[in-house]
Amino acid sequence: MNATLQNAHIDAAVRELRPDYRVLLIVADGLTGDFDASGPLEQAEAHARALLADSAVENLPHIAAWREAFRSFGAKPQRTRNSLEALTRRAPDGLPRINALTDAYNAISVLHQLPVGGENLDAYRGAPHLARATGEEPFETVAGGEPAIEHPKPGEVVWRDDAGVT
Repeated sequence: MNATLQNAHIDAAVRELRPDYRVLLIVADGLTGDFDASGPLEQAEAHARALLADSAVENLPHIAAWREAFRSFGAKPQRTRNSLEALTRRAPDGLPRINALTDAYNAISVLHQLPVGGENLDAYRGAPHLARATGEEPFETVAGGEPAIEHPKPGEVVWRDDAGVT
């Protein structure tokens, strides 16, 4: 087993908010990104159009369940959407094309109605863990096309490593 994942965990403070929360972490080594994800993306876009033909996105069963989970984490689902909801909302008009690996897991997320994400474990400092933020953790992002450091709100549930929000 990958040593980084062997120590991955969900903090007790998060478990208190949502004792039924489960996560599956998978390591994939040797991915090159030299494949074409356009077919799966197009399938996902068509799937989302079909799902949304008869239902508002927030009423889709899997998305409604994730909205409830986010509420129990203290988030407002109208403002802080999980990745599945955000992608499903965008899919009918076209999912973003980022890179082959990201495109593939975005397509899987929409097709199977599960939030899916990816991380570069080589960039991790320590094990991933789901925790309630203190508000001091740095989060490296891009704002206005420039690298920026942001901080989560205190109490926000975040994935992090020993260095900050991932």
